[in-house]
Amino acid sequence: MELKESWVSLDEMRFHAHHGVLPQERVTGGDFTVSVEVKYDVSRAISSDDVADTVNYAVIFKIVNREMHQPSCLLEHLAGRIGKSIFREIEGINEMRIKVSKVNPPMGGQCYGASVSLYLINDKTL
Repeated sequence: MELKESWVSLDEMRFHAHHGVLPQERVTGGDFTVSVEVKYDVSRAISSDDVADTVNYAVIFKIVNREMHQPSCLLEHLAGRIGKSIFREIEGINEMRIKVSKVNPPMGGQCYGASVSLYLINDKTL
């Protein structure tokens, strides 16, 4: 069997956090979801069944959780900060996709969510 590529994902992690441009968003907060998908070689883990041979997604969750509790005005800034932290703190990740969504954003109308999605390449300049 040949492994072409592998991705490890955490889908729609849920948080209540204080991000947004409006002052009220910074006070009362809102609900957010974050999905992270990292390209990571899991070929050794396929055979070994050992977490040491893959990316530990609990570590990714801890990084996202920490960043979600530092307020940002823009989802773009927040998603970029999450990506930089993951690249900096976990070896072996060179590509990732991040989606940050604000559930029911305050825009005066019905909208399930507003999202920003980033596809990032680790160019080692962090």
